[in-house]
Amino acid sequence: MNLLAYPLYQWSAECLRPARAWAAATRAAMSVWPPATSTPAGRMIDALCELLECCAFSHRRPPFGIASIVVDGNTIPVVEEAAAATPFGTLLHFRKARTMARQPRVLIVAPMSGHFATLLRGTVSTMLADHDVYITDWHNPRDIPLSAGRFGFDEYVEHVIDFIRHIGPDAHVLAICQPTVAALSAVALMAAAGDPAQPASLTLMAGPIDCRVNPTKVNALATSRPIEWFARNLISVVPPGFVGAQRCVYPGFVQVGAFMSMNPDRHAASFADLYFERAKGDPAKADTLRRFYDEYFATADLTAEFYLETVEKVFQQYALARGELTVGDRLVEPAAIHRTALLTIEGEKDDICAVGQTVAAQELCSGLPSYLKTHHVQTGAGHYGVFNGSRWETQIYPIVRATIHDNEPYDRTADSDGDASGAHYVTLRALLDTRATLRDSATPVT
Repeated sequence: MNLLAYPLYQWSAECLRPARAWAAATRAAMSVWPPATSTPAGRMIDALCELLECCAFSHRRPPFGIASIVVDGNTIPVVEEAAAATPFGTLLHFRKARTMARQPRVLIVAPMSGHFATLLRGTVSTMLADHDVYITDWHNPRDIPLSAGRFGFDEYVEHVIDFIRHIGPDAHVLAICQPTVAALSAVALMAAAGDPAQPASLTLMAGPIDCRVNPTKVNALATSRPIEWFARNLISVVPPGFVGAQRCVYPGFVQVGAFMSMNPDRHAASFADLYFERAKGDPAKADTLRRFYDEYFATADLTAEFYLETVEKVFQQYALARGELTVGDRLVEPAAIHRTALLTIEGEKDDICAVGQTVAAQELCSGLPSYLKTHHVQTGAGHYGVFNGSRWETQIYPIVRATIHDNEPYDRTADSDGDASGAHYVTLRALLDTRATLRDSATPVT
């Protein structure tokens, strides 16, 4: 265990705090006197101060900031509320003040991989127009006391199961990247137990279901060292002064730093653009870059046990793909899933979870009939492009929406009071369920 990594990082951050505060104060002072930024020299000073101000990690979750959405020209207010909570995570509900019809309930399972759930702000915003959206809002372990206990892979899966149950039967689950394994495990365990709260559909996006397929640099790194090396070199301890002091964690700043090291030239160019766009007095692109890095640099730690168990089970042992993954004393058997529709989505240019790794879930879920399975590869999309940006909004989201709506077990055009008397649209799932019921109840001819 690297006992000094986190304390040294925190010490250096505290040392830089006065300089960053000075830069922020300088920008604030210049903003109240417009002539200060009306000259090239003034804009250069402003740009330099902004770089100094923003080039540091923060550890507080940014706000989602989704106050309203526009649907068919109507502005609908959105309110965030905690539907359920544990010390490690909140089931966050984006409740719309008014809705035209009963909408499918969707649980977005966010990664615990160095960032907060707010990284999926664009995903949530897009989904809200047609769905009743919930998200797993994981807490930063450095703010969780040791008395709360452990939080490993098994606890993550149990949280997902509990959140699905809280939302209720026939909800829809959408997991992005890292938690695709946990989400598939949760649904498989619920199916094996005959849980009445099994979801109607499961969407897995850009996730490491089987990392043996088309391995990436991330996969190569995970297998280049034994798990003991990761525990010895990458795990540190939250320093004194925080609620989670003495908790063993994989620091978020290490994870985000590793992500940045995969594309250093791209990030260097982005910071150069931020400076030059601000210096020449064209703030539009600079503001966009600033918002991105404010979010990207908001880091959250991972508990040591969750990180190490994920690396070992998912990236080294390929336990799910080999049929060897267990949660507690229960074997995870995706073949037990018989009624939850499956959609898998991959990005053609994904350099984190390459093409082939997510679609592996289709073969593992051998108990599903073919009409409940769908796969999509998005051309031109990298990892983040699968769930954010223009390709997500215009090409991927329509497929996700169609899968969810086609597998709703009830008529989704009922009004908000649940009155379906004026309904005129019946989902594919409703037709298939009715057909199966009629077939099962038919009296055999003797």
